[in-house]
Amino acid sequence: MSVMERKSVSARRISLLGDEPGAFAVARFVRVTPMKARRVVDMVRGKRVDDALALLRFAPQAAAETVSKVLESAVANATTGEGLGRADLVISKALVDEGPTLKRFRPRAQGRAFRIDKRTSHITLVVQPVNGSPGAGTSQSKGRNR
Repeated sequence: MSVMERKSVSARRISLLGDEPGAFAVARFVRVTPMKARRVVDMVRGKRVDDALALLRFAPQAAAETVSKVLESAVANATTGEGLGRADLVISKALVDEGPTLKRFRPRAQGRAFRIDKRTSHITLVVQPVNGSPGAGTSQSKGRNR
């Protein structure tokens, strides 16, 4: 049997994957704003893992390094825990949720103070085999044929 049987299934896995094969990784409380992280995540959603890592390596955004680490973790979870091959994995879901906001104050003129919001993000990436995720490879094949 190539895929190990799961004895207990977490609620998070059920909500992200259901009964389909695949794996996920989450980075929580990342000190990057969700809006900036979503720009990076939108670039790699639906792409093959190796293509996404090559894209992230040369992306100028600061969040690209964190997303790359989360993607490597998801791939490691898929290969070791699920027994899936790295070559046929695709990013089927990519989420960026807002974490808690750190509030800081900046002194201004005449005794005033402005509040500075330092936002945090929760980044979730789900990888699945190409045949296991419906519609994941369709957006990629359209772009290559043009």
